[in-house]
Amino acid sequence: MIIFKIFQASIWWFNKVCRLALLVILGLSFTSLVQAANVVTAARVWPAQDYTRITLEANQPFVYKMSVIQNPDRVVLDIENVELNLIVKSLTDKILASDPYIKQIRIAKFQQNIVRLVVDLKTEAKPNAFKLAPTGQYKYRLVLDVYPLVDPLMAMVAERDATVNLDHSGVSSTQEGNAPKVSTNIALDTNQPTLIIEPLPVQQPQSSGSDAPTEAIKSESTKPVEVAKPVDISPSDIAVEKAEIKTSDARPASNKANPFQEEPQNKDKKNSPTVNKLGRQIVIAIDAGHGGEDPGARGANGSREKDVTLIIAKKLKEKIDAEPNMRAVLTRDGDFFIPLHGRVVKARNMQADLFLSIHADAFTNPAARGSSVFALSERGATSAGARYLAKKENESDLIGGVSLDDKDPLLAKTLLDLSQTATINDSLKLGKAVLGQIGDINTLHAKRVEQAAFAVLKSPDIPSILIETAFISNPEEERKLNDDAYQDKLVNSILTGIKKYFATNPALAKTKVALD
Repeated sequence: MIIFKIFQASIWWFNKVCRLALLVILGLSFTSLVQAANVVTAARVWPAQDYTRITLEANQPFVYKMSVIQNPDRVVLDIENVELNLIVKSLTDKILASDPYIKQIRIAKFQQNIVRLVVDLKTEAKPNAFKLAPTGQYKYRLVLDVYPLVDPLMAMVAERDATVNLDHSGVSSTQEGNAPKVSTNIALDTNQPTLIIEPLPVQQPQSSGSDAPTEAIKSESTKPVEVAKPVDISPSDIAVEKAEIKTSDARPASNKANPFQEEPQNKDKKNSPTVNKLGRQIVIAIDAGHGGEDPGARGANGSREKDVTLIIAKKLKEKIDAEPNMRAVLTRDGDFFIPLHGRVVKARNMQADLFLSIHADAFTNPAARGSSVFALSERGATSAGARYLAKKENESDLIGGVSLDDKDPLLAKTLLDLSQTATINDSLKLGKAVLGQIGDINTLHAKRVEQAAFAVLKSPDIPSILIETAFISNPEEERKLNDDAYQDKLVNSILTGIKKYFATNPALAKTKVALD
């Protein structure tokens, strides 16, 4: 009997020990799973003169803390519960020697469940970190944008104004001892990409020392100088207030000279740019659609809309710059993303007379074909197709990645709900002139200028059109979009349409948006 009781007690203790051991094993397994729950599946770097973007992508949301440290300048990102895998480590080799802002990246385990990224800067900069919810082809993303402290666009505007002052008075404002004044009516958000000054040279990436000692990274002081507040972005509408529009002068009177009408030419100025009666050249802003994280539509043979549109935009700029009385500016000159409202800001700050957004259409039916031209509509889309396209193009910010932390007054007052009937009418005239010329070199998908609520066309004082050059989803038209001869015909037709528009529509006087 005693032996039986001892046997029962042994079994009871054995079961209890087994249960405790099982709980310990399960607890350790759960802790291990939690610590390695988030696996980075992609790491990308987008260097540009405007700004450099670093993107990490994973299956789960990121938890992070950013600190900015000086002497030397660097940004520290502490990311929780992320596995330090080869994809994360690959960031060190993705930084180019030509990157204007980032010198190198150092990566190591900071604590048991924290991976630390130290971004060494070439100069003092303005970083912004934020999170993006899944959208399109992307999962959860953590984005770090590194902007310059001095805005390249405003430097270019100042240089332009100094040149104008020199042309008019023979003495630049800098020679008089005063800094050149920036003649712009819009306060530019320095957190947004700005105009390209020159393209970055292509260089081979340099290894930034992925085997750097872990202790060097762990010892980084993390006293925050400026900490960006994390923000999640979801596809929601942004309510904004209406802008107050102050129009200086109306369209120039018909008796004023038109730069595209024949005039006696001064032989001494034959090879110099012709300046119109408004005291400046005609400026045309060309926007290559999509870019960077946002590839746009894809063709059956792998062509990406962002690549095709950039090639066409550069060719069109070259053609326009060859004209004696016009010059073109690009919203982007490389493979990086610009928010839709940032494209409008660029055009307005360069005092553009026209805005052309270049795209390549796509549809679920590969048989869809032809070119189209679109303008803004205040009263809804002119067709179901136009409404569908506007919705698709307006999703670019969600895919490309925009921080909603930056709710600047320019976005609130300029982008939405503006009274711009006169500008829309001029956009329709421009669109009709361009569409008529494109119809000579390609089938037209729609024989009239369609209208819809395209965010990228919402400039209050610049006639703006969106050109769908062809359907990249159509195999035949995809081949044409990649053909040099077709590209040349296309840009020539667009330029001819622009000239035809200006022949009967003198450049509009500038409109001022009141920000107070």
